[in-house]
Amino acid sequence: MENNFDVIVIGGGPGGYVCAIRAAQLGLKTACVESRGALGGTCLNIGCIPSKSLLNLSENFHKAKKDFNNQGIEISDIKLNIEKMMSNKNKSIQTLTKGVEFLFKKNKVTYLKGKGVLFSSNDVVVYNDNKKENFKAKNIVIATGSDVATIPGITIDEKNIVSSTGALSLDKVPKKLVVIGGGYIGLEMGSVWSRLGSEVTVIEYLDHITPGMDKEISKEFQKILNKQGIKFRLNSKVDSVNKQSNSLIVEFTDNKTSKTEKAEADKVLVAVGRKPYTEGLNLSKIGIKKDKKGRIEVNEKLQTSVKNIYAIGDVIKGPMLAHKAEDEGIAVAEVIAGQAGHVNYDVIPGVIYTSPEVATVGKTEEQLKLEKISYKVGKFPFLANSRAKVNNETDGFVKILADDKTDKVLGVHIIGSHCGNMIAEMALAMEFGASAEDIARTCHAHPTHTEAIKEAALAVDKRPIHF
Repeated sequence: MENNFDVIVIGGGPGGYVCAIRAAQLGLKTACVESRGALGGTCLNIGCIPSKSLLNLSENFHKAKKDFNNQGIEISDIKLNIEKMMSNKNKSIQTLTKGVEFLFKKNKVTYLKGKGVLFSSNDVVVYNDNKKENFKAKNIVIATGSDVATIPGITIDEKNIVSSTGALSLDKVPKKLVVIGGGYIGLEMGSVWSRLGSEVTVIEYLDHITPGMDKEISKEFQKILNKQGIKFRLNSKVDSVNKQSNSLIVEFTDNKTSKTEKAEADKVLVAVGRKPYTEGLNLSKIGIKKDKKGRIEVNEKLQTSVKNIYAIGDVIKGPMLAHKAEDEGIAVAEVIAGQAGHVNYDVIPGVIYTSPEVATVGKTEEQLKLEKISYKVGKFPFLANSRAKVNNETDGFVKILADDKTDKVLGVHIIGSHCGNMIAEMALAMEFGASAEDIARTCHAHPTHTEAIKEAALAVDKRPIHF
């Protein structure tokens, strides 16, 4: 009976460990299988958390070097100790992964170390080194996350040609860094190394950065990054990366002119996205269906084609975001326990943690046009916000999209300092079906960056006060 569980979760990332904890809270006998040797998945070990550590530290370094003297804080002889910076990052990761282990103990979740493989709809075998152990489960949740997507013909060695994993652990600042891909990961990591002294060039296949984001925000974002010294080659396809004496030569073709160009680099970061990780799970053997992109197919209850097996997070469709996986993990645990677990996919925020930050929730203008939804726009610049002005954080603006007839908020897009925190207010407002008028009538503390949200809501009805 020891090896029999109500729920076995395969994968200990944000989706998996949250699902396991919630299932245990609901009285289900739960185990979580993780092969990494540490809980928290890509996000905690080699993704969201370490990258935010380096983004924060590099921003502090950049401010101390470039901005503080102008603001009356005079510092001289600032040095970068990359070893100490990486050590600080690693300590944070260890503390947090141990924290998840503690939460497992507290909630009586059994932590199984090793790789979980499905042998039937109720049988999971866990392989750990040369040992294997059999477990039975009434319900199984697949939460194995995603892996780095690659480019054919370009081999990531994590030394010279790196993925985000290698870019988080470089032992010195590269003189020249070429980033392949202008999405969230490429721009965050490009920002880190640019602030620390790298000459950064981003090569993007499309004619704009941050694919899928509201185009107006995307254009403004690129302008700001350009001002910060990051160079962009848009509408360009990378053909090859070759070593030449002590440097790397990146060959790319302009999609419009078909002209081939070259860029020299000390390091190349491949950041062209991620792909679902389902290798070695035996999915086809037990009849679990996948779509053309390799994602596991699920219904509205997150059930796969095998009824007692569920899938969440990066292995299914939708944005590859830790908080989306967490929400799905909680929903699945509640569905298994007989409750009405639910995820509102229309209100999942996304944040790019550069400086300034970019935050978005709901529909973009392009989506509303495509869906032929009549809408109103309210915008307010941080240049006119008193707190942003005194903090020297005037880049960017708030943009609210509301239904033309009902005034219901359909999408919010912000570029500016602290907007990763500010977007939560708008996600909550949208979750409760708020109108722009509801937000405009809500008293916001003065002086705060959030007043820009109130002003943008007033601007939907063409009545902002401070602009």
